[in-house]
Amino acid sequence: MDKMITRDIAYIGVDDTDLDLFESQYIIPNGISYNSYLIKDEKIAIMDTADNRKIDEWLGNLRTALDGCTPDYLVVQHMEPDHAGCIAEILEEYPAIKIVASARAIQMMPQFFEGKDFSQNAIAVKEGDTLSLGEHTLQFFMAPMVHWPEVMVTYDKKDKVVFSADGFGKFGALSHEEDWACEARRYYFNICGKYGGPVQALLKKLATLDVECICPLHGPILKENLGYYIGLYDAWSKYDVETEGVFIAYASIHGGTAAVANVMAEILREKGAKKVSVADLSRDDMAEAIEDAFRMDKMIVAAASYDGGVFPVMHDFLHHLQIKAYQKRRVGIIENGSWAPCAGRVMRGMLEQMKDVEIVEPMVTILSRMKQSDRAALEALADAILK
Repeated sequence: MDKMITRDIAYIGVDDTDLDLFESQYIIPNGISYNSYLIKDEKIAIMDTADNRKIDEWLGNLRTALDGCTPDYLVVQHMEPDHAGCIAEILEEYPAIKIVASARAIQMMPQFFEGKDFSQNAIAVKEGDTLSLGEHTLQFFMAPMVHWPEVMVTYDKKDKVVFSADGFGKFGALSHEEDWACEARRYYFNICGKYGGPVQALLKKLATLDVECICPLHGPILKENLGYYIGLYDAWSKYDVETEGVFIAYASIHGGTAAVANVMAEILREKGAKKVSVADLSRDDMAEAIEDAFRMDKMIVAAASYDGGVFPVMHDFLHHLQIKAYQKRRVGIIENGSWAPCAGRVMRGMLEQMKDVEIVEPMVTILSRMKQSDRAALEALADAILK
């Protein structure tokens, strides 16, 4: 990518293609980027650092961009270690640098860097505060719980650039070109999905600004069609439906429930469902299953009974939906059991705890393997969920 975003703003971030799991849970086959930026004016500001895994490469990029100059400020928008992992090293190399962050971020800093005293360097900013670099004036907007409580975003008034912290981020290294929406959606619902209200509050603040460029902490810099990206974020954070269709998530032990799920998919397609997607929760990426559940307006969960409850991967899936604030959807239930079917009871109980989730009747019970006589119940569920 072009290292110069504008005449005065340079990209100094790094790709990480060696990491297998982001946050030790999300599969990232195409890696991740740790984005960082440098604004050169009468005063020089570093906009966030990087994960300490890549400190040598990041410091090299910083020194190259500085070209012998000394930075005046380090702006910390988010204290998560993948963005703030090099603060201690910056302080050692540039002991006079001022660290600009929210009061909560400054409070957090000693938690990550034992024995470091930030008190003489820290400048706490609050909503609407500004910092002049010369021609560039930075304005700070608090964005608590997007997706940590200390988060803020920064607006450069001169170049009309928003440094959006984790907002508008995506999985995937910048060296790998791919469609933005797919991995940004998977990133959003798994990282920020719980915090739709705070994201909406941030979008309202951004709507008051003249924005020509968005610089997130992960993923590509966004310069064109900003209405498209902001529109998706608006829909996602309102938990609106993006795609009309049915997502079938199944948890099968010996293949019986898998067969039922696939027959259900065929029935739905025959009845005119606009889109049907099927996921094997034992084998498919859980984060992608969460993404599809939020993307579509309808879902069917199908699971085997297990140890007096539900097969664990289904319990894990529904737990993920609970903590990510799954809501405003219609859901059907298929259970399977050989002697005491109980998966449906557990799934229903978990779904009933979610906001504005309508459980569609009838719940279908399969005994071990699907029989021809079970098809009528599946047809009835398909009719009801498509109604």
